Amino acid sequence: MPKNVLGGPLACCCTNPMTGFYRDGFCRTDEYDQGRHVVCAIMTEPFLQFTRSRGNDLSTPRPEYQFPGLKPGDRWCLCALRWREAYEAGVAPPALLACTHERALQYIELDALMSIAFEE
Repeated sequence: MPKNVLGGPLACCCTNPMTGFYRDGFCRTDEYDQGRHVVCAIMTEPFLQFTRSRGNDLSTPRPEYQFPGLKPGDRWCLCALRWREAYEAGVAPPALLACTHERALQYIELDALMSIAFEE
C-alpha cells in the first residue's frame, strides 16, 4: 500500500477531473512515471500561468491524452520537480499532504510542503 508524506496510507487526490499518472485518482508512481506525478495540489491561477510559461500548459484540454484542462480549484497530481520549481518561484499551489506520495520527499523538503499545505 503506497504511503503519503506523513507516513499514512496514500489518500485519493481527485476523481473529477480524474488525476494521477495512471488516471485512477491517486498520486502513485513507479518506474514508468518519469515525471514523478506525486504531489497532490489545488490549482491556482498564478501556478497555472507559471507552468504555462515553462512550456507545460495545464489549462488547455488535450483529449488525446485524457487531459481535461485545469482551472483554479481543481486538484491534480503534479510532477515533484515542477512543484518545487514553483515553490522556489513563490507560486506553488497548496499541497494536500494525505494525498501526496512519500516519493515527493526525494525531491521536496517536508517543511516546504507543509508551509503551504491545505488539509481538509
